[in-house]
Amino acid sequence: MAVPLSYVVRNLWVRRLTTTLTVGGLALVVYVFATVLMLDAGLKRTLVTTGEYDNVVVIRKGTETEVQSSIYRDQAGIIEMHAAVAIGQDGRRMASKETVVLISLMRRGDDKPSNVVIRGTAPVGLALRPQVRIAEGRMFRPGSSEIIVAGSIARRFEGTAIGSGLRFAQRDWTVVGTFDAGGSGFDSEIWGDVDQLMQSFRRTAYSSMVVRLADTGLYDRFKTDIDSDPRLANEVKRERVFYSDQSRALSKFINILGLTLSVIFSIGAMIGAMITMYVSVASRVTEIGTLRALGFKRAGILWAFVMEALLMGLAGGLAGLALASSMQFASFSTTNFQTFADLSFRFILTPGIAVKTLLFALVMGLAGGFLPAVRAARLNIVDALRAI
Repeated sequence: MAVPLSYVVRNLWVRRLTTTLTVGGLALVVYVFATVLMLDAGLKRTLVTTGEYDNVVVIRKGTETEVQSSIYRDQAGIIEMHAAVAIGQDGRRMASKETVVLISLMRRGDDKPSNVVIRGTAPVGLALRPQVRIAEGRMFRPGSSEIIVAGSIARRFEGTAIGSGLRFAQRDWTVVGTFDAGGSGFDSEIWGDVDQLMQSFRRTAYSSMVVRLADTGLYDRFKTDIDSDPRLANEVKRERVFYSDQSRALSKFINILGLTLSVIFSIGAMIGAMITMYVSVASRVTEIGTLRALGFKRAGILWAFVMEALLMGLAGGLAGLALASSMQFASFSTTNFQTFADLSFRFILTPGIAVKTLLFALVMGLAGGFLPAVRAARLNIVDALRAI
């Protein structure tokens, strides 16, 4: 005969103080676990959405980032004229030759320097990225010392408001607009004219090229031709794959750190749940003996105490998940280990993260309550009733 679920719930309510404290401890662990998963999901989504499926990135073989890469002008010309490259409505090829460098800017408030990506591009570079739009001001004029900054950069760094001037590469630059990149990695960049930036930084080669394919099915042919051309020393990646790879090192760090903290905190939470359940068993010896005398089997007693632990775990999971969900309104910035530049992204809660979080909470509840439940189920009826 099984113990009614209503009995289990009433026992949790009668001991609501200890139940609340245990649930609170579980909720804090779940909060840490969920926020780490949300942080990793936000990082990956930010960098994956940076790329367009039909765009490909060309960089030098053996390099992982645009900052390390170089493409000489004659090589860029060969790549641009490949038959797989799309042609725009204006008759120009959809290929953007770009240079990417890092500059140091002062953060607002704490006056600490941080590396920021500045990208030299051409007007076609904006056309290749439909997620990027001018939010305020205007686009920089080709051939000028004008730059546009991402909205998140304008909010976090000094001297980046429209009309302000920045000095780097021994030259003064004027901010003429801000852009919104839809939460992608471009939201952590500054853009300017590629030729002017190359002159200022004394660069003789581009960092990378972004190319729109005339048809997505031409990717394999384009990649093979670039790899096999003896004049080139470049490799091709789909833009989404390229930017997804940029998250690898930082994602690994976040996961290892989050897993370590979650394990340490969860051990404490499980010990707390176990102590609570052992105290509950000790204070209910007579009650357990009475249930056994009424005909309830050992398995029924075991089920009742396991259910108490699982319900506390579920309550802690829901509370921690609700607390973590509020982090979706916050943004986070850190240094990307691949590029060593400042990267801004948001916490993202997905259904998959919610399911993993609740399962994690239930496992903690079960681990903390199973041994006390076994002890309660093994109590002898005579010994239990003797305590009356």
